[in-house]
Amino acid sequence: MDTSSPGDLKAILHSKRAALYYLQHCRVLVNGGRVEYVTDEGSQSRYWNIPIANTTTLLLGTGTSITQAAMRELAKAGVLVGFCGGGGTPLFSANEVDIDVAWLTPQSEYRPTEHLQKWVRFWFDDNLRLAAAKSFQRMRLQRIRLAWLTYRPFLDGGFDVSGSNLDSVLRASEANVESVPNNVELLTEEARLSKQLYKVAARAVAYGDFTRAKRGSGADPANRFLDHGNYLAYGLAATATWVLGLPHGLSVMHGKTRRGGLVFDVADLVKDALVLPQAFISAARGDEDQDFRVACLENFTSTESLDFMIDTIKQTAASIGTAP
Repeated sequence: MDTSSPGDLKAILHSKRAALYYLQHCRVLVNGGRVEYVTDEGSQSRYWNIPIANTTTLLLGTGTSITQAAMRELAKAGVLVGFCGGGGTPLFSANEVDIDVAWLTPQSEYRPTEHLQKWVRFWFDDNLRLAAAKSFQRMRLQRIRLAWLTYRPFLDGGFDVSGSNLDSVLRASEANVESVPNNVELLTEEARLSKQLYKVAARAVAYGDFTRAKRGSGADPANRFLDHGNYLAYGLAATATWVLGLPHGLSVMHGKTRRGGLVFDVADLVKDALVLPQAFISAARGDEDQDFRVACLENFTSTESLDFMIDTIKQTAASIGTAP
């Protein structure tokens, strides 16, 4: 990659970038022209490179600091920077840093308007917005079926749904999605589906009784991993919407006035398919938080989840936003 000047920066498409980093108890700085994070071990400091050109999102947890020079380099590379609590949750804020330092890369870092224009053509129409939400739900259900039945790491991890009622659960949800008349009932169907999926996943790894805790209040491993993995999915979804230039308030599923609603809509495309099974697999085998986090990120990468999110948004905007 040629980094001789901001204008010469050779960028990797966000949908093709492989890395999403979570860091804690370290310093992020520029060393020798590279963005690195520094950990202190006794009297020694160890420096680790962050490949910013191949990174979508950088999450900074507890005990971290970052220099202005590092933020400048992350901005030039178009990396989304988020600030969060321990273990990656909760997400306190996420900054699209290129906007604040646009003078570094004059026009290249402004977000495109093509997809936004298509999106707003349908967004103010309740019926068309419902159609978009249903389209998202169809893609979500297809992704669940594919991942739960064929994704090799889940099968090798003991996630066995062969004797479950997964197929009937998904078929029923598909039918309900098509028939619901409004967004409220679609959200009700989403909640019903989630409850059914939790039961199937718990049985698939012989986890025992499980109840989904609200607002991060669960102390058992599965609930803790679900919260953690969902925030990773939110980071990926925020990247997808930012890359396409869509404001996070233009949601189709989670309410027109909910801040960041579109991020939740897009994250739902992969949460149940990838985070949910991994949470129960990791909980059943006693994984540490870091093991679970690494597994989630590998799942996102190997299934090209960011590509899938971006493609789904673009297809929805094109099909509904350009309909006569």
